[in-house]
Amino acid sequence: MNRKHSLALAALMGLAMTVTACGSDDGGDDASDTDSSSQSSSADGKIGVILPDTESSVRWESADRPALGAAFDAAGVEYDIQNAEGDAERMTQIADTMIGNGVTVLAIVNLDSESGAAIQEKAASQGVATIDYDRLTLGGSAEYYVSFDNTVVGELQGQGLADCLGDKKANIVYLNGAPTDNNATLFADGAHSVLDEMPYEVVGEQDVPDWDNEEAATIFQQLYTAANGKVDGVLAANDGLAGAAIGILEGNGQAGKVPVTGQDATVEGLQNVLAGTQCMTVYKSATQEAEALAQAAIALVNGEEAETTGTTTDSEGGRDVPSILLEPQSITKVNVMDVIEDGGQKAADVCTGEFKKLCADAGIS
Repeated sequence: MNRKHSLALAALMGLAMTVTACGSDDGGDDASDTDSSSQSSSADGKIGVILPDTESSVRWESADRPALGAAFDAAGVEYDIQNAEGDAERMTQIADTMIGNGVTVLAIVNLDSESGAAIQEKAASQGVATIDYDRLTLGGSAEYYVSFDNTVVGELQGQGLADCLGDKKANIVYLNGAPTDNNATLFADGAHSVLDEMPYEVVGEQDVPDWDNEEAATIFQQLYTAANGKVDGVLAANDGLAGAAIGILEGNGQAGKVPVTGQDATVEGLQNVLAGTQCMTVYKSATQEAEALAQAAIALVNGEEAETTGTTTDSEGGRDVPSILLEPQSITKVNVMDVIEDGGQKAADVCTGEFKKLCADAGIS
């Protein structure tokens, strides 16, 4: 996949749409199956969004759902946001219900490309336009793909680990994401493009099914043991996997001595970065991504074309998917405040207990 960069990020940050009716979020506390819908709209259509789970990352419910709701409310468009809870059959059922309830645009974060492509085929047969959100559905038929440049995410992770290790020889382990997630492949490709040029030896590399953090701990323990504990750095694909590796390292007296990468700038990830047990994380603004999705979806609702930044190659479908790809940001101890200022996390959540002093030292208030 060729790297695509944002050509007009400012255009994606606004939602000056022609729809004017005010929406309201009637969602409750049960985020896994809540229907968050506006009750009136001047747009001739309804947008459905299906998030993937609550296990692979806390971002889906803590960041994406509220950001999407706010963007749709601001545009006054009717919408329905639900979560598949890691179950592909449940995602299919939700999609069928949304289509039956009259959505005209359906955005999904697929759990795997096969089930995602089937949902998109069903939607197309009913005249419903589809958008791939965050993850590309290989062999799918989405009109647009909205995400961050995931190859660049991997490059930032690889460079972050290299910055922490330096030019010396080192043994590294890759703890990759789910093999069914095309993003995980891109993360690993991007990281390898940087780290393969360094004097490092890969002493272990394995995918983590379903991004499961508990399984990640088991896998990393096995890789660590196979390497006789001679691991100098860990390329972990997200903060959850990083936390699993850090737990094993801590049990072996190596936490803080072996740099570990991450992604998503979660509360735990930022705390680990401040504590020095995690080398870096990658921040992807949920607000930016949600606004980009909202703009593309509302364009489709209005029968218009969305502004794109390029195309992304679907290797299985043999087509180039019009894409809106945003730029991720590398976060280390020196710029954790960037995430706070952008609204990605709250200082009150990060700076608790033992982390209050670390936050103060880092200039976070």
